[in-house]
Amino acid sequence: MRTLVIENVHVAPVAGPEIPRGYLRLDGDTITAVGPMAAAPPPPPGAERIDASGCLATPGLVNTHHHLYQWATQGLAQEATLFEWLVALYPVWAAMDAEVVGGAAGAALGWLALSGCTTTSDHHYVFPQGRGDLLAATIEAARRVGLRFHPARGSMDRGRSRGGLPPDAVVEDLDEILTATAAAVDEHHDPSPSSRLRVAVAPCSPFSASAELMTEAAALARDKGVRLHTHLAETLDEDEHCVARFGLRPVDYLDKLGWLGPDVWLAHAVHLTDADIGRLAATGTGSAHCPSSNGRLGAGIARVSELLRRGANVGLGVDGSASSELTPLAGEMRQALLLQRARYGPRALTARQALELATLGGARNLGRAAELGTLEPGKLADVALWRVDGPFAAAVADPVCALVLGPQPPLARLLVGGETVVEDGELRTAAQDDLGRAGAAAHRRLMRLARSHLP
Repeated sequence: MRTLVIENVHVAPVAGPEIPRGYLRLDGDTITAVGPMAAAPPPPPGAERIDASGCLATPGLVNTHHHLYQWATQGLAQEATLFEWLVALYPVWAAMDAEVVGGAAGAALGWLALSGCTTTSDHHYVFPQGRGDLLAATIEAARRVGLRFHPARGSMDRGRSRGGLPPDAVVEDLDEILTATAAAVDEHHDPSPSSRLRVAVAPCSPFSASAELMTEAAALARDKGVRLHTHLAETLDEDEHCVARFGLRPVDYLDKLGWLGPDVWLAHAVHLTDADIGRLAATGTGSAHCPSSNGRLGAGIARVSELLRRGANVGLGVDGSASSELTPLAGEMRQALLLQRARYGPRALTARQALELATLGGARNLGRAAELGTLEPGKLADVALWRVDGPFAAAVADPVCALVLGPQPPLARLLVGGETVVEDGELRTAAQDDLGRAGAAAHRRLMRLARSHLP
């Protein structure tokens, strides 16, 4: 078993006190020891040693909401609201195929790794007929880059002819959705503690999924022991839609459908009442806060500080690249902190709380708090080493402050299960320039396909 010892590093374990000059020992894919250098035992013969002087060690960051395919449609509908943006982009997405998705996903995943992300979810909910295995394309891209991957098999069955927002060309039949979702879980889901691939069930949203789909999907997920995910309360338009169509606000509607609980995490959750916050906290329902996307679309500022104060779990997400162009996950810590302080004052969210959102909060959303999100013995060896001793960054006295409040520091090393994914700011698992070029090619291909499909 390979042993790796990281020495002379400022350890921010998230759980427990920080260690200004500490060490971590990794045996295989597991953290086996964390402590001060003064108490470190001699490394075993043959151990690899990393002198991490000048670095900050944190758990690998966990991204709990993304749409990888949207890498291919960045820069479009730049001044649109969410509903306007969706109306503009659905016809383009209807033309995507597995080649587009594979190229877009590889670029997006590489970008995530370069921002310190070791685990990411992906909510893919557009499945045009006859365009190849789009879910498999994302899974293969994650395998190449080397991240832990939680694809959420999305779905929509309410097209415009049924009062929904998406065009009928991009929705599926209920039976088709349930069959494909069950098959995805059966084929790909790995429930083992060290898993790098777990599948969730994820109807898109109340304005694109029928009540039947929501309830049947929840039953399917719970029968198979996997998690549930959907968009909720992202905009005031959605709030008005739910009241007009169902006579209920979004959280009450989900509650009626049996969709609140510790196996559920919701994307955005921007427009919540006090009662909604209490209900999420009481049921253990998590949320994925996507501050850059919410700002880009003018959706609002989620009540993250109040959710945390009342005991609800919150993680971070970059959301789809088409609504938060080139957003790094590390940067969402800063965005979350600044927006909470802009709304509630300078004590609303601390740098260490923001780091917890990006690590342990994300692990809880994905049902992996026992394995990920903190630097503790027994946890999986997913570790980010940030270089905070640069000629300018060294002036920041607090390394966690340097990570969260400043621009992203250089990433000295990113480990997933003890294996190096990024070293000295470059991907080591895949050629990052090739990934970037494939992402650009995916954009060009999708634009060509869309032009041939549009009337």
